Amino acid sequence: MSVGVTGVSGMVGAGTRAADRASAEILPDLAAAEALWRGLDAAPGRLGTPYQRFDWVSAYARSGAADGAIRVAVVRDAGGQPRLLLPLEIARARGLTVARGCGATHANFHLPLFASREAAAIGAEDLVHALVLAGRAAGIDVYDLAQQPRSWEGAINPLALRGEPAASDAYGMMLGPDADATLKRAFSADARKKLRSKEKRLTEALGPLAYRRAGTPEEARAILAAFHEQKAARFAAMGIADPYAPPPIRDFLARAAEGADPTIELHALVSQESGRVLATFIGAVDATRYSGMATSYDPSPEVSRYSPGDLLLHHLVREQTERGRRALDLGVGEARYKASVCDETIELVDIVIPVTLRGRLYGLVATARTRLKRRIKRSTRCYALVVKLRRMARR
Repeated sequence: MSVGVTGVSGMVGAGTRAADRASAEILPDLAAAEALWRGLDAAPGRLGTPYQRFDWVSAYARSGAADGAIRVAVVRDAGGQPRLLLPLEIARARGLTVARGCGATHANFHLPLFASREAAAIGAEDLVHALVLAGRAAGIDVYDLAQQPRSWEGAINPLALRGEPAASDAYGMMLGPDADATLKRAFSADARKKLRSKEKRLTEALGPLAYRRAGTPEEARAILAAFHEQKAARFAAMGIADPYAPPPIRDFLARAAEGADPTIELHALVSQESGRVLATFIGAVDATRYSGMATSYDPSPEVSRYSPGDLLLHHLVREQTERGRRALDLGVGEARYKASVCDETIELVDIVIPVTLRGRLYGLVATARTRLKRRIKRSTRCYALVVKLRRMARR
């Protein structure tokens, strides 16, 4: 749902004085925002997702994966204290200057980074008003902010209050303090029995197995090489373009997985004897959450029949719980394995905030597009038809 510029001031309470309102500015690049951003990242009360960590966005920006210039919106309270930070990609589209969440579809969530839970309680009207004024000063026509969670860790996302339900939601789960109890909650007794049987038969076929998390550059390169090979085969079979194939995206994943405190963790199920990577899982991380970005598996029948991706996910849930993370999500989009494991639906909305008249027209089209995509995705027959047409178009 788009918010009209002419309606913004009217939405601010009549008793709210201009001096009491939040203000916003758009910083010109990551360097200008780094000190403030890292301070918010390190704050014990911060509220955000792994995709708004400075190092995640920096790796994305340095790889050249962004479609536009990276800018950072900072919203402050009346006393000048920062309440939230929102990384943006600003690019030209259909003759307009459009600000989108940074990371495109590679980021599951485009929630702002809030300084605290209390900071997230900013009024939606004040927030929109501040962003419109900052956008006007920066020459922005419209904010197109997709994949906004309605709430995060129990706090309402003020940006989502006037959003249009997104085409797809995301799926997650709380991990709990005990790994065995968490696994029993996530995987039924029958599912666990089947996984033990499949693991045994896969071991008989290929020898001892190992579950590994990349801890060295060499391990990261090996896992990513297998991921790209497996994804290329998968998307080719589906007849659609591989979104992980472009060199900037490959570079982004490699950069984000670097260092002692990577913002992306790489996990794999491997044959110990041959070193063959049977399945991979890639996730964005912070201190408390693992957020699944992508997964892949070896498509060979001798491997795929034993569900190596499910085996790896079972191990991943245990490993993340034992390391003290509190939550795990499997990202945006419908899939059997997500519905069977996760007990939380993370509702998402798309919001368009026009700044100019042309931006308002863009908002009408964007909202109609979101509604159409949602209808197609939530209709089995319509979605199957779209997939078929895509395959025919690529022949």
